[in-house]
Amino acid sequence: MRVVFAGTPEVAVPSLEALLDSDHEVVAVVTRPDAPAGRGRRLHPSPIKARAQAVGVEVLTPTTPSDPEFLTRLREIAPDVCPVVAYGALLPPAALEVPTHGWVNLHFSLLPAWRGAAPVQHAIIHGDEVTGASTFQIERGLDTGPVYGVMTEQIRPTDTAGDLLARLAEGGAGLLVRTLDGIADGSLRPVPQSADGVSIAPKITVDDARVTWSQPATAIDRRVRGCTPAPGAWTTFRGERLKLGPITVATPEEIPGHGTIPAGSLLVTKKAVFVGTGTMPVRLGLVRPHGKKEMAAADWARGARIEQGEGLTDD
Repeated sequence: MRVVFAGTPEVAVPSLEALLDSDHEVVAVVTRPDAPAGRGRRLHPSPIKARAQAVGVEVLTPTTPSDPEFLTRLREIAPDVCPVVAYGALLPPAALEVPTHGWVNLHFSLLPAWRGAAPVQHAIIHGDEVTGASTFQIERGLDTGPVYGVMTEQIRPTDTAGDLLARLAEGGAGLLVRTLDGIADGSLRPVPQSADGVSIAPKITVDDARVTWSQPATAIDRRVRGCTPAPGAWTTFRGERLKLGPITVATPEEIPGHGTIPAGSLLVTKKAVFVGTGTMPVRLGLVRPHGKKEMAAADWARGARIEQGEGLTDD
């Protein structure tokens, strides 16, 4: 089939690569316009644009997919199908009507669970043990279209959102190609989503990533991992933000005297930094103080000269 692929970030690249290696013909890609990045805030192409340009595939970068010039060019290309992976913009009805077999989205959840912008992050934060990816026909609703296929993936106890998303991106690429193969030969028909088990996964904000130390240790662990690498979990120390990498729930034997630690209070030993929670203390891993580079928590504690009674706050 003639394919126009829509995607923007790095997580979409495995799917583009799989399509380029498939029997389908990638005739163009649609991606978001160049965006400022880095210290100099210079404009940079999206990972999808960079890959497409490297292999000589036409690149379309409309400011909005409702742009008349974009719609005209899409009709001229006349794709059979338009697969989508994390494109980042809402497709208008005029665009949805162009490809013969519609737009097929690869979504990183087991629909109807976790419809929305941040399915992987929410799956980890809410303690799911299994997640996956789904391919579905895009319609006007938010991730509500009928499903072509799914794959499942275990969520490991130490998975960050970045770890899990990388695995789903690789596995999902194969699922997307198999879906297009099935559409092409007529062996695959989409099935309406169940009305049961619907959950919504809105974008994770910086405020969502703030750690509340009175919560149970397991909930804090999941929130930190679910917000890693972006937007990054954080807390406050001496009135300034302290970014947190993944933590470890401590065992009683690790705590000097096997004692408890009040929620938010710090306990510093020669090799570790512990923080009290609503249940068991946790051991900090990497931290990033305001205006400084990421470092081991023990190194940060030595440099900060933490005094007895100091702690981390939810402010």
